[in-house]
Amino acid sequence: MNPEGYLGRDKPFMDKRLTGMCVYCGGQDDTDDHVPSKTLLEEPLPAHVPVVRACAACNAGFSLDEQYLSCFLECVLCGTTDPSGIQRASIRRTLAGSPPLAARIAASQTTDESGDLIWQPEVDRIRRVVLKLARGHAAYELYPQLEDPDEVAFVPFLVMSDDERSAFEEVNSGPLQPWPELGSRAFLRACGVYPDSEQAGPLLQAGSWIIVQPGRYRYSVIETGGVLVRIVLSEYLACAVTWE
Repeated sequence: MNPEGYLGRDKPFMDKRLTGMCVYCGGQDDTDDHVPSKTLLEEPLPAHVPVVRACAACNAGFSLDEQYLSCFLECVLCGTTDPSGIQRASIRRTLAGSPPLAARIAASQTTDESGDLIWQPEVDRIRRVVLKLARGHAAYELYPQLEDPDEVAFVPFLVMSDDERSAFEEVNSGPLQPWPELGSRAFLRACGVYPDSEQAGPLLQAGSWIIVQPGRYRYSVIETGGVLVRIVLSEYLACAVTWE
């Protein structure tokens, strides 16, 4: 078998199954959607961001939740909702231009008995974004996952034990897993072939992790008898979505 042969085609044959289908709902694919949304990335944006096909409703339907998540994470990392104290320029602009959003995030702050700042996120909004991202990555690397997942989990690295962090990072630890589906991007990556846009350059990889933007966004998609997608946002929030 010569994996290089797949590069002679316009796309791996896996992509043909995505024609005419939104990877999030299975409807008509009207638009291209970046996974992750550019609001979750830092300026200047990376040259290559994975793109999947989506219906217009799904493409636009997650925008406010994605904006909330990107702003919430930056506020937590900077310890403030005051735009002047925010490091990311795009988030400063968003918070300054949307006082209701800034106030909503500010209202999620509390302090514990020691006076330490505690943030209470809107969990349902974060879950929607994490699941959307996982569906997009699964479709891009393997094939669409339209059914409900068995688990959607997300937690800051700060509350993980060392063993939990190690297990999360070592996505291919344990018994040998079967190779991904023939012709999929995940299969080509396993063969040492980088199937992303030649003009923009391949996505960076570190082991099984695909790095969209260093320090800002990385993900991994593996088959485990089902599909496991792991995502790290801003090297702070660890996410895992599992289809058994």
